[in-house]
Amino acid sequence: MKLSLRALNRATLERQLLLRRATMPALAAVEHLAGLQAQAPFPPYYALWARLHGFKPHDLAKLLLDRSVARIVLMRGTVHLVTAADALAWRPLVQPVMDRDLRTNTLHAARVAGLDHGEVAAVTRELLAQRPHTSAQLGAALAEKWPDRESDALTHLARCLLPLVQIPPRGVWGQAGQPTYQLADHWLAGVDAVASVEQLVRRYLAAFGPATVADVQAWSGLTKLGEVVDGMDLRQYVDHAGRALYDLPDATLPDENVPAPQRLLAPFDQPLLSYADRTRVICDEHRKRVISQNGLVKGTLLVGGFVKGAWEVKTTREAATLVLTPYERLPKRDAAALESSGRRLLAWAEPGLHHDVQLLPM
Repeated sequence: MKLSLRALNRATLERQLLLRRATMPALAAVEHLAGLQAQAPFPPYYALWARLHGFKPHDLAKLLLDRSVARIVLMRGTVHLVTAADALAWRPLVQPVMDRDLRTNTLHAARVAGLDHGEVAAVTRELLAQRPHTSAQLGAALAEKWPDRESDALTHLARCLLPLVQIPPRGVWGQAGQPTYQLADHWLAGVDAVASVEQLVRRYLAAFGPATVADVQAWSGLTKLGEVVDGMDLRQYVDHAGRALYDLPDATLPDENVPAPQRLLAPFDQPLLSYADRTRVICDEHRKRVISQNGLVKGTLLVGGFVKGAWEVKTTREAATLVLTPYERLPKRDAAALESSGRRLLAWAEPGLHHDVQLLPM
C-alpha cells in the first residue's frame, strides 16, 4: 500500500497526540511519546501543553521530583526526558552512539584519547557514590586524577561512559539549576527495566510510525537497524518516494483527509528531529530557518499539519509577549486560531504578567 505525504503527516500527528489533545496523565504521555527532547530544561512542558487536556507544569515537575521520570543523554547523544524505566533500559542500548562520539567528537575526542575508560568510569562511580556532582565539580574532581587533561573533556568522557542522570532542580518548572549528575542506577534504584533493540524499534514506531529504517536510525543514532527490522513482524507500506515504510502490525492509520488543528509546537519538539526525511512535518526551506547551525530548534507554528512559521516568548518584569513569525501567508482563520492559542499559552506559562500576542507580517 502506498502512503501519500499527507497520509504520513496525519499518521505522525495522531501518534504524537497532535490531531486532538489527549486526556492521559503526564507520565503515560511521556511513555507513549518515547520520551521528550530536553536539551533545554523547559521545552518538555510546552510539548505536553500542546498535547494534553488540562496539563499543568506541576504535573511534570512532580514526576521529576519523585523520580518517575529522568533527564538523561540517550538518542543521538542528546538529553531526553523519559520514564525511569526507559532511562535504565535504553541507556545501554544506545552505548554505541556514545562510543562513536568519543571517537568523532570534534571538541573532545582528541582531548580524551588514550585514557583508560574503565579507570575513568570506576573513579566517576566512586565520586558519585559520595554525592551528586555538577559538571564543573565532576570535571575538577577527575582532573585531580588526570591533571594533564582538561576538566570539561573529562566530564564529557564520564557522561559517555556511564548512565548519568541530571537531577533536580534541573528541569523543574520555575527553578534554575546547573546540570548535576548522579548515576542512573543509584537515582532510580528499585526500578525494573530490561529492553532489546527490537523493543526500542517498536516503541519508536508506536510514537512516530510508519517510518523507514533510516528514520529509526536518525531518531536513535544507532546504525545497521535494517538487520533488526528484517527479523521483526511488521506491517509494510511504501511512501510517496517509493521507500519502504514499517509499522506495528496492529497500528491503525487515520484518514488522510482528517483536519489538523493549529498547534504551537515546543522548541526542540520531537517530530522535527526524529526522522531522516522530515518533510512529513516541515519542508526543507522552513527547516533551515527553524533549526540553527548549532542545533537550537525554535518553537513552531503548525498549520494544516505542517510547520508554517515560528514563535517565541519575550518577557519583561511586567509583560510577556508571544511573537508569531509566519513563513507563509496564513489565512485569516488560521492566524486568528494561532493568536488565540498564543493567549492561552501565555496564560499558562506566564500567569501574573500582562499578555500580548504579536503576529508579524510576511
